[in-house]
Amino acid sequence: MTENTRRIIEQILAVPKGKVSSYSDVAKKAGIPNGARQTVRTLHSMSEKHNLPWYRIIRTDGSIGLEGEGKTLQIKLLKKEGVKVSKDGKVDMAQFCRK
Repeated sequence: MTENTRRIIEQILAVPKGKVSSYSDVAKKAGIPNGARQTVRTLHSMSEKHNLPWYRIIRTDGSIGLEGEGKTLQIKLLKKEGVKVSKDGKVDMAQFCRK
């Protein structure tokens, strides 16, 4: 595992229940400017292995990045933690984004 991947995992794990973070914010907090795609790759390849709360990571505009069953599951998991998701599949980042 690279140092960047380790830092991204650390940041994903730091997002508390009931909050979300964006792919780019995770990367920035991990010290990787313009690393949103690396965050996506880390989530895709490491979520299961490291038991990452993948569903707490969304797009900067508050929308869900997945489609179909993945999107449905992500919305369900977020709502279970008290995160409100609008009918069009968006989270109010001002209210629910970790600081």
